[in-house]
Amino acid sequence: MLDRLLGRGGLRDRIDDLEEERRHLERRLDAERERRREAVTARQEAEERVNRLEDRIAGLRGELEERDAPDLAFRHREAMGRRRTESVLDRLESVATGPEGALSAMVGDGGGVPDALADLLGERRALVDRAAPCLVYADDARLMSVALSPPLAPDPFCEWGDGFRVEREWFLPAGRHALALVRADTFALGVYDGDERVSFEGFESDVKEQHSKGGFSQARFERIRDGQIRDHLDRCAEALDEVDGIPLYVVGERTVLDRFADRAAATRAVDATGDPEDALADARRAFWRTRLAVI
Repeated sequence: MLDRLLGRGGLRDRIDDLEEERRHLERRLDAERERRREAVTARQEAEERVNRLEDRIAGLRGELEERDAPDLAFRHREAMGRRRTESVLDRLESVATGPEGALSAMVGDGGGVPDALADLLGERRALVDRAAPCLVYADDARLMSVALSPPLAPDPFCEWGDGFRVEREWFLPAGRHALALVRADTFALGVYDGDERVSFEGFESDVKEQHSKGGFSQARFERIRDGQIRDHLDRCAEALDEVDGIPLYVVGERTVLDRFADRAAATRAVDATGDPEDALADARRAFWRTRLAVI
């Protein structure tokens, strides 16, 4: 009665309505936050699988091509370390033919097989497409044909000669150069004179690991983690700014390499973990590995 006399009844009803609306909005907000946490977690899981899936897809494509053309297969394939690469290069350099008897060609990724090489290999030219980008060495007597994927691929070319065009700096470290390993939380930089390392710099940054459901806001966690990675990569870039006047090769996680592609003479995705110095040693071995495929 008193509420009606004072006109407070309508206000109380309005307050009740607003309280109910607030509770409804809070439930919607909670649901939206849960959907966001699930979406962010799914994105993190997808990013972690990207590198593995890309390699698997490449392998499956190769299997599919071989099923479509079962008679076409590489006669031998291997990833060569330093000593094996040197041995293979020695053999290639020892080949001597008559004039215009040895064909050397650099085939770029998606650049197409040169006509001279296609005519020489016939249907086996399809194997070059599979191996590209690669250097191909073949002779006019069809006694040998091999594809090599070197760490430092030259620009495309195709030429005949009385021997193969083999330049060891495409395959092996030569002269003064720098190699940097960049991961989301690790950096290592070595300056080398040929095989000898003359300086080293490395550091690790505190970057949060993947967040699981629950706990504080997933979105806030993600922003903090992304900021930590940006700060780490900025610090890496500052360290690379000190490299001047020598070739710089950058290796590491595929997801961060694009940031440094413009300043690097070459990049390669490698799986190297551990403390900076050990990781750099593993990354260097992976970078200077040459893939061989006998056509």
